[in-house]
Amino acid sequence: MPRRRRASTAGLFFHVVNRAAKRATLFEDRADYAAFERVIAAAVARSRVSLFAYCVMPNHWHLLLTPHVDGDLSRFMHWLTTTHARRWQTVRGLDGQGAVYQGRFKAIPVCDDRHFLWVCRYVERNPLRAGLVRRAEEWPWSSLARREADGKASYLTTWPVARPAGWTGHVNTPQTGAEVQAFRHAMRIGEPFGDEDWGRAVLNRMGVPPRRKRGQPTLVSS
Repeated sequence: MPRRRRASTAGLFFHVVNRAAKRATLFEDRADYAAFERVIAAAVARSRVSLFAYCVMPNHWHLLLTPHVDGDLSRFMHWLTTTHARRWQTVRGLDGQGAVYQGRFKAIPVCDDRHFLWVCRYVERNPLRAGLVRRAEEWPWSSLARREADGKASYLTTWPVARPAGWTGHVNTPQTGAEVQAFRHAMRIGEPFGDEDWGRAVLNRMGVPPRRKRGQPTLVSS
């Protein structure tokens, strides 16, 4: 029986998301959000993973990152989620009383071109899209607010593509509904987010059979 080819993920960019079990509230107050940001910082410090953008929402979170060694995406995410879940349960006196997260994280590769910028914008725009703030930078628990406040954060890495001028205003400009739905569809089925030829090459590199691809709208802006 032929041996299955080992997946290669090092150097690829991934959008990662995970949610609370039963869509419960994970983060109830500022202390909860701050505690999770500390876990993110510790996870980055102990790993061979670069973090480019993130947003922590009441019952889920988004990360945009790249592992530098094959296998490090799973190792990074395992440490991040288990450490946070354990600490979350301890604070609430709920040790061993059910799952904190709904299951394994979801992740898709993202092309390092306009698609990377589009996903950064999608991630940082989340609280505005959800109606939690009037402007995206007002949400404290995201890479946008962190860079606005500090200029940088030790656990955030410079982007592989230039950050456009007026980025904050750009994040506050809506993305088209068709683009958002296409991206969410890609997340649901685990499809790479990028041009079709690139996507096929990435699936081949990862040892994943190609999927029947539905039409994807052209990105109207970065």
